[in-house]
Amino acid sequence: MLVIFSGTIVLIRAERTKENRNTIPQMRLTIIAGICTVLSTSAFAQLPNSKVLTVDVAHSIAQEAMAKCRADGYKVTVLVVDGMNMPKAMLRDDGAAASTTEVAKMKATATMLYNRPSGPANPPPAGQPAPPATIPGTINAQGGVPIKVGDATIGAVAVSGAPGGDKDAACANAALAKLADKLK
Repeated sequence: MLVIFSGTIVLIRAERTKENRNTIPQMRLTIIAGICTVLSTSAFAQLPNSKVLTVDVAHSIAQEAMAKCRADGYKVTVLVVDGMNMPKAMLRDDGAAASTTEVAKMKATATMLYNRPSGPANPPPAGQPAPPATIPGTINAQGGVPIKVGDATIGAVAVSGAPGGDKDAACANAALAKLADKLK
């Protein structure tokens, strides 16, 4: 009989005699039970748990960021992306400039690539412009904020259109603070 056990081929040879005639079926049953045990333990191996940004939570984040910016009098675009930097929710307010959608995407991309809020790592002195972005498709402006569950980044929220990136970031942070209970 030929048996494959954990990648090893085992050849079991037994001669049928009067003495072991009943033991051969028992041996086969034992081998089959052993193989089933090995296969069943690998079936119970678990993949690591990971958190995923759902469309419902993404939509809630976008709505809360929009509500904060509206309350402050700003017409903005809010983009929420998942852990692969793919859009999950986007809201463009009435009166928000068309360019805000692209700028929000660049802020979200910068946030996901650097795993930190968008904008310069070290803000320049007052009155000096931020240096240009070093990676195409990103922008060196505030307004993108990572969405985290513990230490894991599961997405980003990016706001564009307020008169200053600090105000965009304030809207994004307000939304995340308000929905912190859903990000656990």
